[in-house]
Amino acid sequence: MIENVLEDLVLSDEEFATISKLVYEHCKINLHDGKRELVRARLAKRLRKLGIRTFSEYINFALNDESGQEFTNLIDSLSTNLTSFFRENQHFEYLKDVFYPMIMKRKVAQGDCKIRAWSAGCSSGEEPYTIAITLQEAISGQGSWDVKVLATDISTRMLEKAKRGIYEKKRVDPVSPQQKTRYLLQTKIDGEVHYEVGDALRKTVVFAHLNLMESWPIKPPIDFIFCRNVMIYFDKQTQERLVSRFWEMLGHDGILFTGHSESLTGIKHRFKYIQPTIYRKD
Repeated sequence: MIENVLEDLVLSDEEFATISKLVYEHCKINLHDGKRELVRARLAKRLRKLGIRTFSEYINFALNDESGQEFTNLIDSLSTNLTSFFRENQHFEYLKDVFYPMIMKRKVAQGDCKIRAWSAGCSSGEEPYTIAITLQEAISGQGSWDVKVLATDISTRMLEKAKRGIYEKKRVDPVSPQQKTRYLLQTKIDGEVHYEVGDALRKTVVFAHLNLMESWPIKPPIDFIFCRNVMIYFDKQTQERLVSRFWEMLGHDGILFTGHSESLTGIKHRFKYIQPTIYRKD
């Protein structure tokens, strides 16, 4: 019954163009025609929940909500991604085998036992918590270190889920048994096994709402940045501007990790190519 209601909602060319323009102006997400059905399906759920009959009515409702909450809900609906722990694991292998040994040796020599990372587009939190796990593993037995992972996203709904830090069993399957014991707490919700992040991870990860197209209240230098499966939503000009800002934010030898379907090929940048989706600031 619900599916039939959703299927009956028609998104006209004009409505799709209006929504695309609003989203692009707000956060530079480029909703090309291939995203039309995604837009229709995701926003149809909001219409049904609010009892609104057409997308035009919903657009007016969102724009006239003085609190701004419904426009936030609109953006939330169109900017969420499914993720998991240790997704695209080659990045975490690079951190463990190459980056951490190099940067920790240099920092110890400089008397700077501080590591700062940024998960830009953290979604529901699996990525920054995975970064925190790898950092905790790296510093274990290596003296006293000050490590923090900044995790930001434009979706307030995803950030709330990330802060709760409770995940279905299948989402944490890539985490080793030893790491689960060390960093996660097993619990049951409605009879199903879930895992909750423990204090060691919660103390390491700091969550904040951030639109990447606006100012960044972040103090450089950052040692490495994850911005994965975010830039695919932007046009080339926006990608170039964003990559330039990441370069400025990183410290010497800082690393930028992008998503498996993202490449800096074809855009102007100052990074050194290390391997697919891994770039270094020299």
